[in-house]
Amino acid sequence: MSTPGAIAKLLPDGTAAAPADAPPQVQSAVWAANHIQDKPYRYGGGHKDFEDSAYDCSGTVSYMLHGGGLLDSPLDSSSFMKWGEKGDGAWITVYTNPGHAYAVIAGLRLDTSAAAAPAKATARRFKKANERGPRWRPTERSSRGFKKRHPVGF
Repeated sequence: MSTPGAIAKLLPDGTAAAPADAPPQVQSAVWAANHIQDKPYRYGGGHKDFEDSAYDCSGTVSYMLHGGGLLDSPLDSSSFMKWGEKGDGAWITVYTNPGHAYAVIAGLRLDTSAAAAPAKATARRFKKANERGPRWRPTERSSRGFKKRHPVGF
């Protein structure tokens, strides 16, 4: 599903609509991330193979990037610290440190951590955002302590 403009939209079911103005690789990355929404968290999940029954933080980011044709093999969070180019991307930014990785894609955060999620939310999408595992998160989180990387050209 697509949404007009350049910003992805969080849908009531917890998936995201890719922005119509985004390059095809970015749209495909959003759709790939939708495929693993609601999968459970498991340390090391998504590292042996992109297809897995559960994902950790860097396995989630790897799956999304692979879905967009932007990554050939899964990386761990430390490896993401040297991957791609430094700084914010125009469409995708990976935030990484030795212990965690998450991404912001067309304005939406893809993260296995519920950091900064509202504690007492009643809407279904906010409830899901408090669960651990690959999820689109409705709020931003602090990037303090993370390096910013992005795919070349994106």
